[in-house]
Amino acid sequence: MFGLKQKDNLGDIVAGIENEAEELFRSRKMNCAEAVLATLKNHFRPELPDEITHMATGFGGGSGSGCICGAVTGATMAMGLVVNNDKKRLKDLTRELHKWFTATYGATCCRVIVAEQKGICASLTGKVAGKAAELLA
Repeated sequence: MFGLKQKDNLGDIVAGIENEAEELFRSRKMNCAEAVLATLKNHFRPELPDEITHMATGFGGGSGSGCICGAVTGATMAMGLVVNNDKKRLKDLTRELHKWFTATYGATCCRVIVAEQKGICASLTGKVAGKAAELLA
């Protein structure tokens, strides 16, 4: 499964992906959208150039305006890279991600989430990357 040893179980893989995305965000080298996209790209499409992550730069912080969470946007873009020939599956995965995210965080709006849960962005970034990996697996 996506370049990792078969003996690894899905829970361990997801936890590793969560940690990797969270650390990329905490390093301040990447925003939430970039961290999620980079992590998922590295695990599911490692042959793609790292520069692909730059597509996500403008989506951090809710596209700079506090709208849809950048981590969700980064995950959606990453899922598009992985499921690139099956629009129905991609739509279903995206819908499932949004449904999970709303149930978990109460909204998809960055501004709303940050106002209600200060300091959540790093852990949220990791959780979104993990959930996307789980959905893709």
